[in-house]
Amino acid sequence: MDDIKVTASGAIPASDPALAGETGAAWLDAYARHGVAVPLAVRGAFSVVIAWPDGKVFCAVDRFSQHGLCYRLVDGELRVAERADELAGAAGDIDPQALYDYLYFHMIPAPRTVFKDVFRLPAGHYALFENGRLTVAPWWQPHFDEARRAPLGDMKAEFRQILLDGVRDQLAGQTGCFLSGGTDSSTVAGLLREVTGQPARAFSIGFAAAGYDEMEYARIAARHFGAEHHAYYVTPDDLVAGIPQVAASYDQPFGNSSVLPAYYCARAAREAGLTRILAGDGGDELFGGNTRYAKQRVFGAYERIPAFLRRGLLQPLLTGTALPGRIPGLKKAVSYVEQASVPMPDRMQMYNLLARLGLDTVLAPEFLAQVEPQDTLRQQRETWRAADASSLVNRMLWYDWKYTLADNDLPKVLGAARLAGLEVGFPLLDDRLVDFSLRLDPELKVKGLTLRWFFKEALKDFLPPEIITKKKHGFGLPFGVWAVEHAALRKLAVDSLDYLRERRIVRADFLDRLLKEYLPQYPGYYGELVWILMILSQWLQAKPRPFAG
Repeated sequence: MDDIKVTASGAIPASDPALAGETGAAWLDAYARHGVAVPLAVRGAFSVVIAWPDGKVFCAVDRFSQHGLCYRLVDGELRVAERADELAGAAGDIDPQALYDYLYFHMIPAPRTVFKDVFRLPAGHYALFENGRLTVAPWWQPHFDEARRAPLGDMKAEFRQILLDGVRDQLAGQTGCFLSGGTDSSTVAGLLREVTGQPARAFSIGFAAAGYDEMEYARIAARHFGAEHHAYYVTPDDLVAGIPQVAASYDQPFGNSSVLPAYYCARAAREAGLTRILAGDGGDELFGGNTRYAKQRVFGAYERIPAFLRRGLLQPLLTGTALPGRIPGLKKAVSYVEQASVPMPDRMQMYNLLARLGLDTVLAPEFLAQVEPQDTLRQQRETWRAADASSLVNRMLWYDWKYTLADNDLPKVLGAARLAGLEVGFPLLDDRLVDFSLRLDPELKVKGLTLRWFFKEALKDFLPPEIITKKKHGFGLPFGVWAVEHAALRKLAVDSLDYLRERRIVRADFLDRLLKEYLPQYPGYYGELVWILMILSQWLQAKPRPFAG
């Protein structure tokens, strides 16, 4: 034990009660019993690194990489750290392919990081380096049990008990919660009151911009559950002050614009005396709450039309002739057939901003020559094929467990909370709740075109009716609108994009059109791209590195 180094965070194995509290001893004991399957003996979020004197290294992260790890092979040794920039060092080369991933996804999906030869351990994976050989593989391979049918009443009771236990297990120190007014955060706020017997200390963010503010729903939930409600309205000046700080706090470029509101919300909670905050992330991705699940289900209906009709009649008629242009009302039918004819998961990227604008239009030739644009689809197809599910809904959920949760939403909340000095917990990602979702009939997740039907049905006497019937909006940050109207924010955006001209990643003529024409005309649409480029620029300026050749 003295010669073996164990570095761990979060949950530990429960193999021997006598070792409770002895983190290193518990992991070593469990590894001796289970080998690389040791994470299966752990319930909850964790990361672990075990290093032996002979150079053998084992490391693993939890199901959704709430505790992340990066790794790198250097001179025959495996080096592991929480942050990619720590492993890369000051001279670490930037990987152009990773930058392309960032521009496409607005984040960099694991296992790639922005640095050449530095990798992030994917969620639910382990790495074993032994005798000069590196193995990276999943320790968790979930199976969607789509044939199980249980009495609905029993399922509701079990579900509600798991929710209650999940919130209770996340309590530590001074605990409060985010409250957006959506189904998930409202559920957490209500359960927090039930568990503690005290009003939940709930924190919300609003925007003084028409069409972007959902504070009224947060107030409805707060009143319903008697929460101690704290509301903060983010301003353009907050963005000017916060963007450089937040961008530089990440170990690689991270373009989810919701990270700024999340940071100010977490900071308000920390200033109010909290040490831990609970987030509602996960409910949509476990129980079918995103609008694209219903949308893609509509397209999936096209696949049930006999192939000879689709390929022999509908596709030639609607997409191969000029007929639709002469008949009013057929434009939507053409669009439907065009999208439905593209297989999943490619169909979900048909409106990808970078692809829609055109790679040659946006990207500098010298940068485009260094990357493989089709690699983004390769990654997504591999993830899609790995799903152990038959139904479209469950396959989409599995896809989102990686691209929406592990690679995007969780890093957003974790990074914002970390910068604010807060711990964060995700009770809706409790292992027991995830396992429950795996055996829930997919027809109860999205019933017809009704999103997260089971979740809302099980909580219809718990949540406010306005929250139950609320439509999914996803307004996000009104950055584009503010960047047009607010002089200091616009200057920050312009200066940031000017820096990218020097790096020859984006075409200079496109940057001119983006700022002078596109953004003022369509701030809500093109503001997203300005944000992505601005954050990339701010990160590169904060952490200048050479580009890999």
